[in-house]
Amino acid sequence: MDLNKNILPTALITKSILIITLLFYMNNITTKAQTETQQSNIDFVPQWAKEVVWYQIFPERFCNGDTKNDPTLESIKGSWPHDSKSDWQVHPWTSDWYELQPYEKINGKDIWYNLQRRRYGGDLQGIINKLDYIKDLGIGAIYLNPVFEAPSLHKYDGATYHHIDPNFGPDPDGDRKLIQLEIPDDPSNWVWTEADKLFLKLVNEVHKRGMKIIIDGVFNHMGINSWAFKDVQLNQQNSKYKDWFSIKSWDNKNKGTKFEYEGWFGVKELPELREDEDGIVAEPKKYIFDITKRWMDPNNDGNSDDGIDGWRLDVAFCVKHPFWKDWRKVVKSVNPEAYLTAEIIDSVAANKPYLVGDEFDAVMNYNFLFLTAEYFIDEKTAISTSEFDKKLAELRNAYSECVSYGMQNLYGSHDTQRILSHIVNKDKYKIRNWGTNFDKFKGSNLEYNTRKPKQEEIEKLKLMLIFQMTYVGAPYIYYGDEVGMWGANDPCPRKPMLWSDLVYENEKFNPDQSLKTVEDENKINPDLFEFYKKLIRIRNDNKVLSTGNFRTLLVDDKKGIYAYARENENKQIIVIINNSKNPATINLDVDHNEYYTDILNQNEFISSEPKKIECKIAAMSGRILTKDYFK
Repeated sequence: MDLNKNILPTALITKSILIITLLFYMNNITTKAQTETQQSNIDFVPQWAKEVVWYQIFPERFCNGDTKNDPTLESIKGSWPHDSKSDWQVHPWTSDWYELQPYEKINGKDIWYNLQRRRYGGDLQGIINKLDYIKDLGIGAIYLNPVFEAPSLHKYDGATYHHIDPNFGPDPDGDRKLIQLEIPDDPSNWVWTEADKLFLKLVNEVHKRGMKIIIDGVFNHMGINSWAFKDVQLNQQNSKYKDWFSIKSWDNKNKGTKFEYEGWFGVKELPELREDEDGIVAEPKKYIFDITKRWMDPNNDGNSDDGIDGWRLDVAFCVKHPFWKDWRKVVKSVNPEAYLTAEIIDSVAANKPYLVGDEFDAVMNYNFLFLTAEYFIDEKTAISTSEFDKKLAELRNAYSECVSYGMQNLYGSHDTQRILSHIVNKDKYKIRNWGTNFDKFKGSNLEYNTRKPKQEEIEKLKLMLIFQMTYVGAPYIYYGDEVGMWGANDPCPRKPMLWSDLVYENEKFNPDQSLKTVEDENKINPDLFEFYKKLIRIRNDNKVLSTGNFRTLLVDDKKGIYAYARENENKQIIVIINNSKNPATINLDVDHNEYYTDILNQNEFISSEPKKIECKIAAMSGRILTKDYFK
């Protein structure tokens, strides 16, 4: 409030009126500050989400569990690059990624064109078949990229939100016939297809193993194959769904206009749902709310145990806040313990409005990736240990405590280069400059190195894992990172998963189709896999690493040593990281006169003088020291 513009002329103001006005103004400020403080102290994030390790699955590339439902040329119509005439087949799962297969060479197009046409046949049965593998790894929650019906490999171009893609289920033809009989905007008319039922079986199998599962909600746009959009294309302004999309102009020969609409960031395959000042408009909003309830409470009986445990929201920043506020109320009314996380690849300041308790519980923590890359991955342009500690504190304290502990701390996703390839290409391009450098991380950039990582790069990832699994926030693994997969940015981080029972061709081709001097052997890295399992087990066995307080103990810029404690009233764990290429001896002040056990390194005992630990730490390595007390 600007007092100079809102009080009466000076001659008419009494002292008492001025005092009252000022008190009212100050009280408003104080009340607002108190409200914000109270809100920041409310724990609105589900407890389970703070205690799990996440595993992201890109369904089409994870496991082909049922070859009878494999995609067909007909099933991918409507997806880029819209080539339904060239030869096509399901791509060999174990083939060399950059090698054009005989059927691809016929069309005369380059590798980047053909990578978009490829389908490998990953499906829901494949995920079900590998749930024991995921559980054995130590995972507590799974996030699936889109599973709703769509023609593309990534399925962000939804044809519908109330059915699982038929080619992910056991009876694609039968499912499509059933779907055609529906009135798609009438929930009372919806059927359960075989793919839908298999998805519910997947959810049940995940829950039987004590894990959670969330799925991708792509609510900013649909695809050109969507039933609503196809009706608009056909019937134009006479369509029942004409107000669903952002239409610029209609087909009109008299006016000389053509049908034009707003595509997500100009991508015509992704027509945007229309928004007003309150977000997505009423009709598609109702549809989204209806499908939300369908997948969270499939039996519509008030028991959400048979439904998904939350959502990841695609390009959430593209939808206005009022929509998300209303949608959260719907979600939490079905399952108060549902977890909502958003894709907002932006600054902390941009994230904060979404994370005050009335929209999302967390975001995919890309700022964690940016910061850890600047400290661990970069060398010539790396930040110092003291700067790392300072920026960690800023990031950790930017949100309510409950949000910081529920953040998904990731090193990569389907939208980034693989973490190992990121390490291979250290110092080249800052990932924090996301928009500027996004294309530079792609294999089409001749300066980007797509080779297999060497052992020294594997060791750097191990060091990063020690930090990821012991820091505040929920660790997040992108499928295949645990077995050493590598790859440049989209589409190359979406290679078929490596499985130990399959024999893969060596990678002998470069992206430009030249032959490598030395072929890269393509198989799982069992040593890295076991290291992942060990770190995840340490985190799962020590809840203090999930929910304990964080305290910096030592910052040594010269030696590259960073030490911190995770602690609660019952336990303390000390983590020491040596982010340098030289071994070091450290002296660390502690609160106890006891022995500590290094649970990372063969339960080695670390001797201590009164309230002091002295130990050696190898180059590019770490220690995780534990001492139980108050038993």
